[in-house]
Amino acid sequence: MDDAVPSQSRTLPDRRAADPLIAARDLRFKVVGPAGEVNILRGLDLAVRPGETVGLVGPSGSGKTSLLMLLAGLERPSGGALRVAGHDLAAMGEDALARFRRETVGIVFQAFHLVPTMTALENVAVPLEFAGRADAFLRAEAALAAVGLGHRLGHYPGQLSGGEQQRVALARATVAEPPLLLADEPTGNLDRATGGQVMDLLFGLHARLGTTLLLITHDPALAARCGRVVRMEDGRIVDDGMRG
Repeated sequence: MDDAVPSQSRTLPDRRAADPLIAARDLRFKVVGPAGEVNILRGLDLAVRPGETVGLVGPSGSGKTSLLMLLAGLERPSGGALRVAGHDLAAMGEDALARFRRETVGIVFQAFHLVPTMTALENVAVPLEFAGRADAFLRAEAALAAVGLGHRLGHYPGQLSGGEQQRVALARATVAEPPLLLADEPTGNLDRATGGQVMDLLFGLHARLGTTLLLITHDPALAARCGRVVRMEDGRIVDDGMRG
């Protein structure tokens, strides 16, 4: 597999010397609901260096998922500054944001979000096809083999277990080798043993590709696997710890 599709493994940079991959300053995000404006992020500051693994923890409603949506360019900030991989997300149009997501960010959600009418191979190939890659299916096959699903290429999501579906989602998120991987409770719908296997794959891919990983989790043991744990409450960061 690796001989057919060479992967450019990245050397993990010194996070103390590298410029931030994520730089948020006084970041704010609000939505308007039936009861009026709701302030979700309230002046959040965050810097994440290339190659870091960051566990994002905090109670439900603290703004963790909203932060990930902003980092992925799926929502727009209401105020403050946000740069990801050198891109000023607030200044980008929809076409530019779509290219940014395709080239820069991989996302794994708690729900697998696979297309039910596509095979595992087709689901993983989609982002590369959108990017116009002629080798989309060859690389998708390699990505599925890397997560232990080389024998399930032609299976549809409904024919796969929950753990297998999440592995397909993980292959899809990493097939383009993005510099940033966002994972929102990726084991939330899995039993503990299967969830542990998925997390081993996630951290293994981080180690192989040098991808920066931001992981939302309610599991302290999973957060502890990260080099740094950031705690959010009420739309702000209240504790930012770095180890190692």
